[in-house]
This record gives sequence, C-alpha cells and structure tokens, in this order.
Amino acid sequence: MSRAFVKDDAGSWGTPGRRFGLPPREDPDFDAAAAAALLEAARDGDTGAGEQATGYYWGEMKLQPHVERILAKARADGDERLAQLAERFLW
Repeated sequence: MSRAFVKDDAGSWGTPGRRFGLPPREDPDFDAAAAAALLEAARDGDTGAGEQATGYYWGEMKLQPHVERILAKARADGDERLAQLAERFLW
C-alpha cells in the first residue's frame, strides 16, 4: 500500500487530547454541539477525534436535523467547505 494512504500513527483513533468544548451529555444542546464538532473535526481531516469526543459516528441519524441547520447556515454564509462536509454527512 502506498505510504500516502497510511497514517504514521495508525494505532490511534483521532488526535489524542483534542478538545471540542462540548457541554455535558445531559445538556439539551449536546447533540447540536456534537454535530458541529464532528463537522469541524472533518474540516481538519480528523473525523476520528470528533467521533471519540462526541461518542457519535459520522452520519449518525440522530444528528441529522442539527447538520441540516448547519448546512443551511453554511450555504447562507458562503462557507462552501462546511456545506460540502454537511452534505456528505447527510448522505
């Protein structure tokens, strides 16, 4: 396999110690924050860190309404990269 597709730290899942500033899981705003965290982690090329921090996997159905709102705002703001990531999440 080409080295271009192999992470040197292949044993890890996400960036260790990365912080997302999420509210407590019991907070009613947790899922909205988790959706945003997953998309921001993906923007940075580190989806695993977002998954590890939130406890949700990419494409989680429960987060779709939040991602749809993020997508609408990204389109309104002209943030093409965030809109692209949100669309991929919703596939």
